Amino acid sequence: MKNKNYIIILILLLVQSFTFAQKTNDNVDSDYLKCYHNNYNAARQYFIENSNEILQKYENSKLIKIDVPSKIDNNLTIDILYIPQEGHKNKLMILSSGVHGVEGHVGSAIQLMFLEKFLNENLIRKTGVLFIHSINPYGYKYNRRVSENNIDLNRNSTTSTELYNTINEGYPKVSEFINPQKRVNTKSLSNRLFTIRAIMQIIRKSMPVLRQAILQGQYQFEKGVYFGGKKQEPQIISLSPIIDSICKPYNTIFEMDLHTGYGEKGKLHFFPNPTDSITKNNLENIFYGYKIDWGDSDDFYTVTGDFVDFVGQLNKDKIYLPMTFEYGTLNSQTTKGSLESIKRVILENQGTHYGFKTEKDKAKVKKDFLEMYYPNSKDWKNKIMKDTEELYKKIIPRFLNSNF
Repeated sequence: MKNKNYIIILILLLVQSFTFAQKTNDNVDSDYLKCYHNNYNAARQYFIENSNEILQKYENSKLIKIDVPSKIDNNLTIDILYIPQEGHKNKLMILSSGVHGVEGHVGSAIQLMFLEKFLNENLIRKTGVLFIHSINPYGYKYNRRVSENNIDLNRNSTTSTELYNTINEGYPKVSEFINPQKRVNTKSLSNRLFTIRAIMQIIRKSMPVLRQAILQGQYQFEKGVYFGGKKQEPQIISLSPIIDSICKPYNTIFEMDLHTGYGEKGKLHFFPNPTDSITKNNLENIFYGYKIDWGDSDDFYTVTGDFVDFVGQLNKDKIYLPMTFEYGTLNSQTTKGSLESIKRVILENQGTHYGFKTEKDKAKVKKDFLEMYYPNSKDWKNKIMKDTEELYKKIIPRFLNSNF
Protein backbone atom coordinates (compact mmCIF):
# COMPACT_ATOMS: atom_id res chain seq x y z
CA MET A 1 0.00 0.00 0.00
CA LYS A 2 2.82 2.39 0.85
CA ASN A 3 4.49 1.78 -2.51
CA LYS A 4 1.20 2.41 -4.27
CA ASN A 5 0.74 5.71 -2.43
CA TYR A 6 4.30 6.65 -3.26
CA ILE A 7 3.71 6.11 -6.98
CA ILE A 8 0.43 8.08 -6.91
CA ILE A 9 2.10 11.07 -5.27
CA LEU A 10 4.95 11.03 -7.79
CA ILE A 11 2.43 11.01 -10.66
CA LEU A 12 0.58 13.94 -9.09
CA LEU A 13 3.81 15.88 -8.80
CA LEU A 14 4.57 15.34 -12.47
CA VAL A 15 1.09 16.47 -13.50
CA GLN A 16 1.23 19.53 -11.26
CA SER A 17 4.62 20.54 -12.62
CA PHE A 18 2.96 21.54 -15.88
CA THR A 19 0.87 24.18 -14.08
CA PHE A 20 3.35 25.16 -11.41
CA ALA A 21 5.13 27.77 -13.53
CA GLN A 22 2.11 29.12 -15.36
CA LYS A 23 2.22 32.83 -16.14
CA THR A 24 -0.32 35.59 -16.44
CA ASN A 25 -0.56 37.59 -19.62
CA ASP A 26 -2.60 40.65 -18.70
CA ASN A 27 -1.45 44.00 -20.02
CA VAL A 28 0.61 45.77 -17.38
CA ASP A 29 -1.02 48.93 -15.99
CA SER A 30 1.46 51.58 -14.81
CA ASP A 31 -1.14 52.98 -12.39
CA TYR A 32 -1.07 49.67 -10.56
CA LEU A 33 2.69 49.21 -10.64
CA LYS A 34 3.39 52.64 -9.18
CA CYS A 35 1.76 51.47 -5.95
CA TYR A 36 4.55 48.95 -5.43
CA HIS A 37 7.77 49.94 -3.69
CA ASN A 38 10.62 47.47 -3.44
CA ASN A 39 11.65 48.34 0.09
CA TYR A 40 10.06 49.16 3.42
CA ASN A 41 11.45 52.70 3.73
CA ALA A 42 10.07 53.81 0.36
CA ALA A 43 6.67 52.22 0.97
CA ARG A 44 6.40 53.78 4.43
CA GLN A 45 7.37 57.22 3.11
CA TYR A 46 4.80 57.02 0.32
CA PHE A 47 2.10 55.86 2.76
CA ILE A 48 2.90 58.74 5.14
CA GLU A 49 2.91 61.31 2.30
CA ASN A 50 -0.48 60.10 1.10
CA SER A 51 -1.78 60.04 4.66
CA ASN A 52 -0.73 63.64 5.24
CA GLU A 53 -2.74 64.66 2.20
CA ILE A 54 -5.72 62.81 3.62
CA LEU A 55 -5.37 64.65 6.92
CA GLN A 56 -5.91 67.94 5.07
CA LYS A 57 -9.08 66.70 3.40
CA TYR A 58 -10.98 64.95 6.17
CA GLU A 59 -11.75 66.49 9.52
CA ASN A 60 -10.71 64.52 12.62
CA SER A 61 -8.62 62.06 10.62
CA LYS A 62 -5.47 60.89 12.39
CA LEU A 63 -2.02 59.57 11.54
CA ILE A 64 -0.58 57.52 14.40
CA LYS A 65 2.95 56.18 14.61
CA ILE A 66 3.99 53.22 16.75
CA ASP A 67 7.72 52.79 17.25
CA VAL A 68 8.66 49.11 17.28
CA PRO A 69 11.68 48.36 19.50
CA SER A 70 14.66 46.66 17.88
CA LYS A 71 18.21 45.71 18.82
CA ILE A 72 19.53 46.57 15.35
CA ASP A 73 17.27 49.27 13.88
CA ASN A 74 15.84 52.41 15.49
CA ASN A 75 13.70 53.32 12.52
CA LEU A 76 10.91 50.75 12.50
CA THR A 77 7.33 51.92 12.80
CA ILE A 78 3.76 50.83 12.33
CA ASP A 79 1.86 53.68 10.70
CA ILE A 80 -1.87 53.98 11.23
CA LEU A 81 -4.22 56.18 9.24
CA TYR A 82 -7.75 56.63 10.56
CA ILE A 83 -10.52 58.50 8.76
CA PRO A 84 -13.69 58.52 10.90
CA GLN A 85 -17.14 58.14 9.44
CA GLU A 86 -18.90 61.49 9.16
CA GLY A 87 -21.71 61.95 11.65
CA HIS A 88 -23.05 58.83 13.35
CA LYS A 89 -20.39 56.14 13.74
CA ASN A 90 -21.99 52.99 12.36
CA LYS A 91 -19.55 51.10 10.14
CA LEU A 92 -15.76 50.75 10.05
CA MET A 93 -13.53 49.12 7.45
CA ILE A 94 -10.04 47.97 8.47
CA LEU A 95 -7.25 47.20 5.99
CA SER A 96 -4.17 45.73 7.69
CA SER A 97 -0.89 44.72 6.09
CA GLY A 98 2.48 43.23 6.91
CA VAL A 99 1.51 40.91 9.77
CA HIS A 100 3.97 38.63 8.04
CA GLY A 101 6.64 41.25 7.36
CA VAL A 102 7.81 40.24 3.89
CA GLU A 103 4.18 40.12 2.74
CA GLY A 104 4.01 43.85 3.41
CA HIS A 105 5.40 44.57 -0.07
CA VAL A 106 2.09 43.58 -1.60
CA GLY A 107 -0.13 44.55 1.33
CA SER A 108 1.22 48.10 1.26
CA ALA A 109 0.59 48.35 -2.49
CA ILE A 110 -3.03 47.25 -2.03
CA GLN A 111 -3.53 49.83 0.72
CA LEU A 112 -2.08 52.58 -1.48
CA MET A 113 -4.33 51.58 -4.36
CA PHE A 114 -7.33 51.77 -2.04
CA LEU A 115 -6.30 55.24 -0.86
CA GLU A 116 -6.03 56.51 -4.43
CA LYS A 117 -9.07 54.84 -6.00
CA PHE A 118 -11.68 54.32 -3.28
CA LEU A 119 -11.21 56.79 -0.45
CA ASN A 120 -13.58 59.70 -1.11
CA GLU A 121 -16.23 61.81 0.59
CA ASN A 122 -19.03 59.47 -0.46
CA LEU A 123 -17.27 56.53 1.22
CA ILE A 124 -16.57 58.44 4.43
CA ARG A 125 -20.22 59.44 4.75
CA LYS A 126 -21.07 55.75 5.03
CA THR A 127 -18.10 54.19 6.82
CA GLY A 128 -14.94 54.97 8.72
CA VAL A 129 -11.69 53.56 7.35
CA LEU A 130 -8.66 52.37 9.32
CA PHE A 131 -5.35 51.51 7.62
CA ILE A 132 -2.73 49.64 9.65
CA HIS A 133 0.47 49.74 7.61
CA SER A 134 3.27 47.25 8.23
CA ILE A 135 2.39 45.51 11.49
CA ASN A 136 5.76 43.75 11.36
CA PRO A 137 8.16 46.44 10.06
CA TYR A 138 11.29 44.42 10.94
CA GLY A 139 10.14 41.51 8.78
CA TYR A 140 9.10 43.88 6.01
CA LYS A 141 12.39 45.76 5.97
CA TYR A 142 14.63 42.69 6.23
CA ASN A 143 12.44 40.37 4.16
CA ARG A 144 11.59 37.95 6.92
CA ARG A 145 8.17 36.55 7.63
CA VAL A 146 8.64 36.82 11.38
CA SER A 147 9.59 39.50 13.89
CA GLU A 148 13.12 40.18 15.13
CA ASN A 149 12.42 37.64 17.88
CA ASN A 150 11.62 34.94 15.30
CA ILE A 151 7.95 35.20 16.23
CA ASP A 152 5.15 34.75 13.74
CA LEU A 153 2.72 37.56 14.59
CA ASN A 154 -0.12 35.61 13.00
CA ARG A 155 0.44 32.98 15.69
CA ASN A 156 1.09 35.55 18.45
CA SER A 157 -1.95 37.85 18.35
CA THR A 158 -4.31 37.41 21.28
CA THR A 159 -5.82 39.15 24.28
CA SER A 160 -5.30 36.07 26.45
CA THR A 161 -1.99 34.66 27.70
CA GLU A 162 -3.45 31.15 27.58
CA LEU A 163 -2.51 30.96 23.89
CA TYR A 164 1.18 30.65 24.75
CA ASN A 165 0.50 27.44 26.69
CA THR A 166 -0.95 25.79 23.59
CA ILE A 167 0.64 22.44 22.74
CA ASN A 168 0.83 21.54 19.07
CA GLU A 169 1.12 17.80 19.50
CA GLY A 170 2.02 17.11 15.89
CA TYR A 171 4.90 19.59 15.69
CA PRO A 172 7.53 17.69 17.73
CA LYS A 173 6.99 14.67 15.48
CA VAL A 174 8.17 16.62 12.42
CA SER A 175 10.47 19.14 14.13
CA GLU A 176 13.69 17.34 13.17
CA PHE A 177 12.58 17.31 9.54
CA ILE A 178 11.56 20.98 9.33
CA ASN A 179 14.16 22.49 11.67
CA PRO A 180 17.61 21.14 10.69
CA GLN A 181 20.29 22.54 12.98
CA LYS A 182 23.20 23.05 10.61
CA ARG A 183 24.40 25.48 7.97
CA VAL A 184 22.40 25.61 4.76
CA ASN A 185 24.00 23.87 1.81
CA THR A 186 21.58 24.08 -1.10
CA LYS A 187 23.53 21.44 -3.02
CA SER A 188 23.65 18.90 -0.22
CA LEU A 189 22.13 15.48 -0.73
CA SER A 190 19.61 16.22 2.00
CA ASN A 191 18.29 19.27 0.15
CA ARG A 192 18.35 17.58 -3.23
CA LEU A 193 16.24 14.78 -1.80
CA PHE A 194 13.88 17.10 0.09
CA THR A 195 10.86 16.21 -2.03
CA ILE A 196 11.43 12.46 -1.58
CA ARG A 197 11.91 12.90 2.16
CA ALA A 198 8.75 15.00 2.33
CA ILE A 199 6.79 12.39 0.38
CA MET A 200 7.81 9.77 2.93
CA GLN A 201 6.47 12.06 5.65
CA ILE A 202 3.22 12.42 3.70
CA ILE A 203 2.88 8.67 3.29
CA ARG A 204 3.35 8.13 6.99
CA LYS A 205 1.14 10.99 8.21
CA SER A 206 -0.93 12.23 5.19
CA MET A 207 -0.64 15.70 3.68
CA PRO A 208 -3.40 17.34 5.78
CA VAL A 209 -1.89 16.03 9.01
CA LEU A 210 1.60 17.16 8.01
CA ARG A 211 0.36 20.58 6.91
CA GLN A 212 -1.59 21.06 10.15
CA ALA A 213 1.38 20.05 12.32
CA ILE A 214 3.66 22.55 10.60
CA LEU A 215 1.39 25.51 9.90
CA GLN A 216 -0.89 25.62 12.95
CA GLY A 217 1.67 27.45 15.04
CA GLN A 218 3.77 26.24 17.96
CA TYR A 219 4.95 27.69 21.27
CA GLN A 220 7.80 25.41 22.29
CA PHE A 221 10.63 25.65 19.74
CA GLU A 222 11.97 29.22 19.75
CA LYS A 223 14.18 28.73 16.68
CA GLY A 224 11.59 26.65 14.86
CA VAL A 225 9.34 27.74 12.01
CA TYR A 226 5.90 29.15 12.88
CA PHE A 227 6.92 29.97 16.46
CA GLY A 228 4.17 31.97 18.19
CA GLY A 229 6.21 33.23 21.13
CA LYS A 230 5.92 33.01 24.88
CA LYS A 231 4.12 36.33 25.27
CA GLN A 232 2.67 39.17 23.20
CA GLU A 233 5.13 40.92 20.91
CA PRO A 234 5.54 44.68 21.61
CA GLN A 235 3.59 45.78 18.54
CA ILE A 236 0.58 43.65 19.50
CA ILE A 237 0.66 45.21 22.96
CA SER A 238 0.87 48.71 21.45
CA LEU A 239 -1.85 48.10 18.86
CA SER A 240 -4.39 46.77 21.33
CA PRO A 241 -5.51 50.05 22.97
CA ILE A 242 -5.39 51.95 19.66
CA ILE A 243 -7.60 49.47 17.84
CA ASP A 244 -9.90 49.26 20.84
CA SER A 245 -10.28 53.05 21.03
CA ILE A 246 -10.89 53.56 17.30
CA CYS A 247 -13.38 50.70 17.04
CA LYS A 248 -15.29 51.63 20.20
CA PRO A 249 -17.97 53.92 18.70
CA TYR A 250 -18.77 51.63 15.76
CA ASN A 251 -21.42 48.93 15.59
CA THR A 252 -20.12 46.96 12.60
CA ILE A 253 -16.48 46.26 11.71
CA PHE A 254 -15.23 44.73 8.47
CA GLU A 255 -11.58 43.65 8.73
CA MET A 256 -9.50 42.73 5.67
CA ASP A 257 -6.03 41.42 6.49
CA LEU A 258 -3.70 41.24 3.47
CA HIS A 259 -1.38 38.27 2.94
CA THR A 260 0.59 36.58 0.15
CA GLY A 261 1.98 33.10 -0.42
CA TYR A 262 -0.73 30.48 -0.17
CA GLY A 263 -2.76 29.29 -3.11
CA GLU A 264 -2.98 29.30 -6.87
CA LYS A 265 -0.51 31.65 -8.53
CA GLY A 266 -2.08 35.01 -9.35
CA LYS A 267 -5.37 34.19 -7.61
CA LEU A 268 -6.93 35.91 -4.61
CA HIS A 269 -8.16 33.45 -1.98
CA PHE A 270 -10.48 34.23 0.92
CA PHE A 271 -10.07 32.74 4.39
CA PRO A 272 -12.55 33.94 7.03
CA ASN A 273 -12.54 33.06 10.69
CA PRO A 274 -16.24 33.18 11.55
CA THR A 275 -17.57 31.79 14.81
CA ASP A 276 -21.28 31.60 14.03
CA SER A 277 -23.76 31.11 11.20
CA ILE A 278 -24.83 34.76 11.18
CA THR A 279 -21.27 35.96 10.52
CA LYS A 280 -20.89 33.34 7.82
CA ASN A 281 -24.10 34.45 6.14
CA ASN A 282 -23.08 38.13 6.29
CA LEU A 283 -19.70 37.38 4.69
CA GLU A 284 -21.33 35.26 1.98
CA ASN A 285 -23.59 38.19 1.12
CA ILE A 286 -20.66 40.60 0.87
CA PHE A 287 -18.52 38.18 -1.17
CA TYR A 288 -21.36 36.83 -3.30
CA GLY A 289 -19.94 35.33 -6.50
CA TYR A 290 -16.54 34.58 -4.95
CA LYS A 291 -15.38 31.28 -3.51
CA ILE A 292 -14.73 31.43 0.21
CA ASP A 293 -12.66 28.71 1.88
CA TRP A 294 -14.67 27.84 4.95
CA GLY A 295 -12.25 25.18 6.11
CA ASP A 296 -14.17 22.22 4.76
CA SER A 297 -11.57 21.10 2.20
CA ASP A 298 -8.75 18.58 2.61
CA ASP A 299 -6.19 21.37 2.14
CA PHE A 300 -7.49 23.44 5.04
CA TYR A 301 -5.51 23.99 8.22
CA THR A 302 -6.37 25.89 11.39
CA VAL A 303 -4.23 28.62 12.90
CA THR A 304 -3.85 29.79 16.49
CA GLY A 305 -3.19 33.44 17.37
CA ASP A 306 -4.08 35.01 14.03
CA PHE A 307 -4.48 38.78 13.73
CA VAL A 308 -8.08 38.92 12.50
CA ASP A 309 -9.16 36.81 15.47
CA PHE A 310 -7.28 39.22 17.75
CA VAL A 311 -9.22 42.19 16.35
CA GLY A 312 -12.38 40.16 16.87
CA GLN A 313 -11.48 39.54 20.51
CA LEU A 314 -11.22 43.30 20.99
CA ASN A 315 -14.71 43.71 19.50
CA LYS A 316 -16.68 40.86 20.99
CA ASP A 317 -19.78 42.98 21.53
CA LYS A 318 -20.01 44.12 17.90
CA ILE A 319 -20.88 42.75 14.49
CA TYR A 320 -17.44 41.69 13.33
CA LEU A 321 -16.73 40.51 9.79
CA PRO A 322 -13.22 39.01 9.47
CA MET A 323 -11.60 38.14 6.16
CA THR A 324 -8.03 37.19 5.33
CA PHE A 325 -6.99 37.95 1.75
CA GLU A 326 -4.34 35.56 0.44
CA TYR A 327 -2.66 36.23 -2.92
CA GLY A 328 -1.26 32.96 -4.30
CA THR A 329 2.30 32.77 -5.62
CA LEU A 330 3.58 29.18 -5.88
CA ASN A 331 0.47 27.08 -6.47
CA SER A 332 0.77 25.85 -2.91
CA GLN A 333 -2.71 24.37 -3.12
CA THR A 334 -0.97 21.56 -5.04
CA THR A 335 1.34 18.98 -3.51
CA LYS A 336 4.32 20.20 -5.51
CA GLY A 337 3.72 23.84 -4.68
CA SER A 338 3.07 23.08 -1.03
CA LEU A 339 6.32 21.18 -0.66
CA GLU A 340 8.27 23.90 -2.44
CA SER A 341 6.74 26.53 -0.15
CA ILE A 342 7.59 24.58 2.99
CA LYS A 343 11.12 24.00 1.73
CA ARG A 344 11.73 27.71 1.20
CA VAL A 345 10.45 28.54 4.67
CA ILE A 346 12.66 25.85 6.20
CA LEU A 347 15.82 26.99 4.42
CA GLU A 348 15.28 30.66 5.23
CA ASN A 349 14.73 29.91 8.91
CA GLN A 350 17.63 27.45 9.02
CA GLY A 351 20.00 29.94 7.42
CA THR A 352 18.96 32.71 9.78
CA HIS A 353 19.79 30.66 12.86
CA TYR A 354 22.64 28.43 11.72
CA GLY A 355 24.17 30.24 8.76
CA PHE A 356 24.96 29.31 5.16
CA LYS A 357 27.81 27.29 3.72
CA THR A 358 28.51 29.91 1.04
CA GLU A 359 27.35 33.38 0.03
CA LYS A 360 25.79 31.80 -3.06
CA ASP A 361 23.68 29.59 -0.83
CA LYS A 362 22.57 32.64 1.15
CA ALA A 363 21.73 34.66 -1.97
CA LYS A 364 19.70 31.82 -3.50
CA VAL A 365 17.70 31.12 -0.35
CA LYS A 366 16.96 34.83 0.20
CA LYS A 367 15.95 35.32 -3.43
CA ASP A 368 13.67 32.27 -3.49
CA PHE A 369 12.10 33.27 -0.18
CA LEU A 370 11.31 36.81 -1.34
CA GLU A 371 9.91 35.51 -4.63
CA MET A 372 7.48 33.32 -2.70
CA TYR A 373 5.89 36.34 -1.03
CA TYR A 374 6.67 39.15 -3.47
CA PRO A 375 6.94 37.79 -7.04
CA ASN A 376 9.10 39.83 -9.38
CA SER A 377 6.66 39.36 -12.26
CA LYS A 378 4.98 42.56 -13.44
CA ASP A 379 2.18 40.43 -14.84
CA TRP A 380 1.53 38.93 -11.41
CA LYS A 381 1.61 42.33 -9.70
CA ASN A 382 -0.72 43.78 -12.30
CA LYS A 383 -3.20 40.91 -12.17
CA ILE A 384 -3.67 40.77 -8.43
CA MET A 385 -4.07 44.55 -8.27
CA LYS A 386 -6.61 44.53 -11.09
CA ASP A 387 -8.55 41.66 -9.50
CA THR A 388 -8.54 43.43 -6.14
CA GLU A 389 -9.86 46.66 -7.62
CA GLU A 390 -12.68 44.76 -9.31
CA LEU A 391 -13.39 42.98 -6.03
CA TYR A 392 -13.59 46.24 -4.07
CA LYS A 393 -16.00 47.68 -6.62
CA LYS A 394 -18.38 44.86 -5.71
CA ILE A 395 -17.90 44.20 -2.01
CA ILE A 396 -17.61 47.78 -0.72
CA PRO A 397 -21.12 48.81 -1.92
CA ARG A 398 -22.52 45.57 -0.49
CA PHE A 399 -20.96 46.34 2.88
CA LEU A 400 -22.10 49.96 2.82
CA ASN A 401 -25.66 49.07 1.83
CA SER A 402 -26.01 46.17 4.25
CA ASN A 403 -28.39 46.27 7.21
CA PHE A 404 -26.01 44.65 9.69
